[in-house]
Amino acid sequence: MRALIGLISGVVFGFGLALSGMMDPKRVRGFLDLFGNWDPTLAFVMGGALIVMAIAWRIQARMHRPVTCENFSLPGTKNIDARLLGGSALFGIGWGLAGLCPGPAIASLAANFVPALVFVVAMVAGMALFKLADR
Repeated sequence: MRALIGLISGVVFGFGLALSGMMDPKRVRGFLDLFGNWDPTLAFVMGGALIVMAIAWRIQARMHRPVTCENFSLPGTKNIDARLLGGSALFGIGWGLAGLCPGPAIASLAANFVPALVFVVAMVAGMALFKLADR
């Protein structure tokens, strides 16, 4: 049951990314180019995502446990520190340069395999490097 819900969630998420244009690096870079030829259409996608998550958080707050697990896997800290800010800055710089972030990159493997694969391999290598450095 858990795997089925995960599969359905992944398919819906990937479909949403494809439908919204989040898998198109040119469109994402156009959204992030505030002082150039700015494309504001992805703001509606992000606003819609915020609304969905706000509803999900309200529902989660009323639940004792997830439907298919014993406990929720939520971050244990709410601190905003230099490590979080540095990681966020690196994420934003990478997103702006490549026009992809992890979810759209993985979804792009189905439609634009080679460029997405280069990004995913670099992303996994960066995660592994961080894991080694964080020991």
